[in-house]
Amino acid sequence: MNIKKSIDTANQEALEKMARVQPILVDIDLAINVVPGMDEKTVLHAGPPIDWGKMSGPIKGAIAGILVYEGLADSIEDGYDLAASGDIKFDPNHDHDAVGPMTGITAPHQSVFILEDPKTKARAYCTLNEGRGKVLRFGGWGDDVLKRLNWMKDVLAPTMKKAIIHSKGIDIKAIISESLHMGDEAHNRNRSGTYLFLSELTPHLLDTTDSKVVKEVFQFIKDNADIFHLNLSMPHSKLIADAARDIEYCSLMVAMARNGTDIGIQVSGLGRSWFTSPATMVDGLYFPGYSTADACPDLGDSTISEVIGIGGFAMAASPAIVSFVGGAATDAVSRTERMYEITEGISKSFTIPILNFRGTPTGVDIRRVVELNETPLINTGIAHKDAGVGQIGAGLTAAPIEMFQDALRAFGKKFLS
Repeated sequence: MNIKKSIDTANQEALEKMARVQPILVDIDLAINVVPGMDEKTVLHAGPPIDWGKMSGPIKGAIAGILVYEGLADSIEDGYDLAASGDIKFDPNHDHDAVGPMTGITAPHQSVFILEDPKTKARAYCTLNEGRGKVLRFGGWGDDVLKRLNWMKDVLAPTMKKAIIHSKGIDIKAIISESLHMGDEAHNRNRSGTYLFLSELTPHLLDTTDSKVVKEVFQFIKDNADIFHLNLSMPHSKLIADAARDIEYCSLMVAMARNGTDIGIQVSGLGRSWFTSPATMVDGLYFPGYSTADACPDLGDSTISEVIGIGGFAMAASPAIVSFVGGAATDAVSRTERMYEITEGISKSFTIPILNFRGTPTGVDIRRVVELNETPLINTGIAHKDAGVGQIGAGLTAAPIEMFQDALRAFGKKFLS
């Protein structure tokens, strides 16, 4: 048996399956109604599995806060006590067809975007984006955070739901493809994607909702244009990556996620096993008054973007991103070019103007990562290490090599022994 040929064939199958996925935004609903395995006492989080005692400050704070939002705790202190009691089940988003930025908290009565591939009917889910600063997904908490979450559930989500259903579905892949030609990389810069999405949604908002409420929704999305579309880009990427799962002999990465304590990857041919390393610190630009000493290690499910070839892999499409994460415009191009070395494919859907419309590097092969000692680049926000503060900056990091080495050893044991 030619093992290399088997792997190459499997990897090509994975790339073809990913390319065929067409993520369409079809609805919004409460997580408890649609997310598989969700119940009244389950809270999902970013990254690989982790116990309460090992969780980072932002994730602990976000969980305590969401338990207040859910009505299971009367105060943030009660939220901490309940979370530590063992009465709440914690699971990774990725185990429930979901993703979430930064802390990634997904709770039963949060509204989630529902993206669906019309051919396979596969779905992926993500909460709506709160905006920047002191927000739950960065571990922020306070009356203002709770007020915003309730407004999103009671006003934003129902308003958008009516418009989305009226639209009969919005093609998120097409929006991201175009946004890469307009300065986005669809992870840390989403301004073009947000406005393209809003242009698709606007006629349906006007047809289904009172103009005063529409104005309120417009203002919220406009004020958070740089980041709002991330929570559509992420489930879009999750839906594409999941199409490559569970292919025998496939050595491509299908998930990469962080929780502020660990970073983990999953590989197509190795099922649901997580291979983890300690989460890395982020080298970035900090808001005034903050520094690396204040930062939590890398966290969030948003590296699903890099898994399918956008985000850090598409930085050449977004020279403006360096003003947020650091570096020079030429660095954005060189970082994208390096990622072609560790990927099996070139995207036909996502192209980069400055590279003569070459497709983005797609399909990280763990064999190449280990052979070249070159790991995926990540651009990301930075959360304060303590709960209650929120975002303090943004920057760049690289995934640690050790988890790829562990995954490759497991791959060899499974398919070569």
